[in-house]
Amino acid sequence: MSFSADAATFQERLKSLYHLVHDIEEKRKMSEHNLTNITKAHEKINQDEKVSPNYQQKLKSLYTAAVADAAQEEDKIRQALAKINEIRVIRNERRIQVRKAGNKETIGRGALMQMLKTSAPTLPLWVGKVGEKPPPLCGAVPADPFYIAKPGDMVAALVVGAEENNWILAEVVSFNPATNKYEVDDIDQEPKNRHIVLSRRHVIPLPLMRANPETDPHALFPQGSVVMAHYPQTTCFYKAVVDKVPTTATEEYGLLFEDKTYATGFSPPVPVPQRYIISINFKKSKHVCT
Repeated sequence: MSFSADAATFQERLKSLYHLVHDIEEKRKMSEHNLTNITKAHEKINQDEKVSPNYQQKLKSLYTAAVADAAQEEDKIRQALAKINEIRVIRNERRIQVRKAGNKETIGRGALMQMLKTSAPTLPLWVGKVGEKPPPLCGAVPADPFYIAKPGDMVAALVVGAEENNWILAEVVSFNPATNKYEVDDIDQEPKNRHIVLSRRHVIPLPLMRANPETDPHALFPQGSVVMAHYPQTTCFYKAVVDKVPTTATEEYGLLFEDKTYATGFSPPVPVPQRYIISINFKKSKHVCT
């Protein structure tokens, strides 16, 4: 798709999102009106200290309308979230096209660290329907065994060196099914050899969505879990233990990183967002950074 076509599609999605947000606000006003009427009806019942057949029917009608309003508002919100995701995809595809064209933007290390910090909270929040389970790559839910990360996706990539092994933060360039290998770019632009070819077993996709602790606590790493996590102000992943689990959708984990400079062998609690925490089988893995 050409840049001009991308721009037109992008603008169309933004326009649709604008109208959806307006519709959501209208639906919310309708819901508030019905909820106000429900409150007034209950106040009247409390004053009379009885529920007449007329008020029983009135309350039933009001509650039915309120449930219908809530369902319509939910539908509009889900449409808006889907549209936001489409916009994110278009932006990512355009960025990849620019990179393929050879126009690689150089980002300073300080700006890169800030970008990693600010981008984590923008990861979409999984909002499932009643009884619906969080999908793979939501919070602590691992990817399907045969999942292939897409170009532009962020991953943890194991680079095996002569003296040390490092799990680095990287971006997928491509995947070759014939060789079962990924091409990835080190997110850190300082090393000369940023472009790396790795076996699929040395690449772990990062979460694509955040889990909501209030509705899906089972999709989070429990306290005491041993994980691999991105250490702030670096581009590497290290072994850590979950000390504190998020209690809200915006809260971060509290992790204790392995650190021999401390008497306990672990660092004080370090805040790390869901975006940068993954699970790894430490018994099977021969390459763990410590």
